Amino acid sequence: MMTRHTRVLIASRLFPPEVSAGAFRLGALARALVRRGEDVTVLTSRPPKHAPDIADAPGTEVRRWPVLRDKGGNVRGYVQYMSFDVPLVFRLLARRFDVAIAESPPTTGLAVVIAAFLKRRPVAYYAADVWTDGVISMGAPTFVVSVMRMLERTVLRRSAAIISVSDEVTERLIALDAEPARITTVGNGIDTEIFTPDAEPAEADHYFVYTGTMSEWQQPEVFIRAFAELADEAPELKLRFFGQGAVEDDLRRIAEELVPGRVEFGGVVSPAESAGWIRGAVASLVSIVPDIGYDFAKPTKTYAAAAVGTPVLFAGPAAGAELVRTGTLGRAVPFESDAVASAMRELLVEARDGTRELLRPRRSAWARDNVSLTAVADRVATAICQVLPTAAGKLEGASGLASDSSERPIS
Repeated sequence: MMTRHTRVLIASRLFPPEVSAGAFRLGALARALVRRGEDVTVLTSRPPKHAPDIADAPGTEVRRWPVLRDKGGNVRGYVQYMSFDVPLVFRLLARRFDVAIAESPPTTGLAVVIAAFLKRRPVAYYAADVWTDGVISMGAPTFVVSVMRMLERTVLRRSAAIISVSDEVTERLIALDAEPARITTVGNGIDTEIFTPDAEPAEADHYFVYTGTMSEWQQPEVFIRAFAELADEAPELKLRFFGQGAVEDDLRRIAEELVPGRVEFGGVVSPAESAGWIRGAVASLVSIVPDIGYDFAKPTKTYAAAAVGTPVLFAGPAAGAELVRTGTLGRAVPFESDAVASAMRELLVEARDGTRELLRPRRSAWARDNVSLTAVADRVATAICQVLPTAAGKLEGASGLASDSSERPIS
């Protein structure tokens, strides 16, 4: 077991009150480690102006650094990443820690690996996805793909523990030469204390809702095009988007062209507000563009809707579709507007005839049993606990250095 009051350091550009799946994961992990009696420090970025007002996790020391953000308030892009990662090396060297936890992207992982190498401390890398696949899917130049692959492999090889969110991600990590024995697959989850069927519905109107990031690999315009096919059939029906992302401007333009006045964009909202909007929706919309490198993804939007008990309408490849079908969470259809429109019609009927409410308790129970973020965070904390007792052996293989117990801080 990890000795009490071990100094655990989490390094990530994302942390609450920022609204993102990564921030939620790490916030839950910080709370899980504090519950175990560990001293937790988080080195992160200053949140964007639109971030909701959420207090830091009790018992956690959070240190924030100003970073460059794009016009949407995201730390997204190589220059923005560097504005966080380069200072991070020096911030890490100035602090005392027993184990460091690095969140993606691999540039952040590399910054943590460098500092931990110099301080002879183990690193745990939290791999929520595979960034090499991501840059390939975005059509990045071969040189960029090669550099990202090299960075990601370096971080994986020099991490004493690797946390994976799914079996599919684990397979991709092994393909990048990660040592299977160092990987712990913990799953992904949602905060079932916030996302609950007891959430107050935000509106009584009939609407479909999309919450979270609007990115190139999600392309939620498929929902706008599908909505346009049935808009005349249901004049009272609306489509609502909450969040932000790289394709938001395109979505606004398409909505104005196809269904003017029927699609609303509400910006970034708090998790509690998001739960309320999902609670009142006909269905929650989730998408992944197939065949661009993210076919393995299982978006947390699916878990959020399930926890609230609202049906999911998923458009995309097999992994996400299988999750929806196995859990009886709603509808899973191909990434085609006609198929989405047909599913929308079916779900609208279920909302009107009482089927949605009849199935709500079953769906929320599935989420509590299978994708509780608290349970996921406890699994991650256990994996982190296992790093220190064998850190010397793992680091010897990972970085060529053994842990120097003489430098361990005195609690």
